[in-house]
Amino acid sequence: MRKIAIYGKGGIGKSTTTSNLSAALARKGYRVMQIGCDPKADSTKGLMGGKRIPTVLEQLRAKGDELKLEDIVFEGYGGVLCVESGGPTPGVGCAGRGIISAFEKLAELRAFETYQPDIVIYDVLGDVVCGGFAMPIREGYAREVFIVSSGEMMALYAANNIAQAIRNFGKRGYARLCGIILNARNIADEQAIVQKAADEIGTQVVAYIPRSGDIQRAEAGGGTVFECLTESPMHAIYNALADRVLNMTQDEKGEQQVC
Repeated sequence: MRKIAIYGKGGIGKSTTTSNLSAALARKGYRVMQIGCDPKADSTKGLMGGKRIPTVLEQLRAKGDELKLEDIVFEGYGGVLCVESGGPTPGVGCAGRGIISAFEKLAELRAFETYQPDIVIYDVLGDVVCGGFAMPIREGYAREVFIVSSGEMMALYAANNIAQAIRNFGKRGYARLCGIILNARNIADEQAIVQKAADEIGTQVVAYIPRSGDIQRAEAGGGTVFECLTESPMHAIYNALADRVLNMTQDEKGEQQVC
């Protein structure tokens, strides 16, 4: 089972990128589970016809010990299994702690053993890499990490912070940084700027996603480009990203070797 975390600054297009990646992987025949780790709980909307699904924390508050997997795991486009961790009641509690509680409940209910996904993708807010938001890499849930960034200063600042956190946990044998996914905003010299930042961080740019109105049109239709726009050239872009993720090198035992 591949376990991947995708981090990025809020508003950078991380969830859109993740959902289209999940859809591309599902269309290639893989069983994918996408877990949203953002209090906004909007990671999987593009896979669920634009609809918001109940979060783990909401269902925990409502059902307590009666909570079942079918209360928190929903099948979306292409059979992608969708989960949203959710956040605390506004003004009460810690969003990072909410992620920890959601992960603990998924483990208790043996979600991975039950659904047996080939690939699990955690979609994680990366503005603040505190204990809760670092959970996917800190506790070994994810082995591979990608950062979604544009060439904008604040996006690259967040990318650098995320990379530092990954390096800190990487020393303990946890996740490793595989690279930056450039989600373009059409700023001047953007590819060169992001490549320079990647070099300074000590990683690579693994994909370039051009700015396209098709992405916004698909979102307005409540889905990914695969579901909403059958002839979009963005299919090839996200398929190439999926292939890049899949074609990680293998070790001498034939097992997947991260980055």
